[in-house]
Amino acid sequence: MTKVTTDHTEKDLGGLIERVRAGEEILIARGDEPMNPGASLVPIREIKEPRKPGTMKGKLNLPDAFFFEPLPEDELKLWSGEGDDRS
Repeated sequence: MTKVTTDHTEKDLGGLIERVRAGEEILIARGDEPMNPGASLVPIREIKEPRKPGTMKGKLNLPDAFFFEPLPEDELKLWSGEGDDRS
């Protein structure tokens, strides 16, 4: 992984993007030290084909009760902030 400074990134972002498109990973640093939390430029995988809506239809079998039954009282209290022991 190549390390470049934020100054270099500002001056040559287009060139860095071309290097990343060629497969290189680039770590962006302030001076000699990587930022924490850090920043980097990495290639993303090529999208082979567009996503198609509905491809999971019929593959998940969740009962209606999973979505439509009321939550248990203790869980409802947690959602409303009651019964939360954290202070």
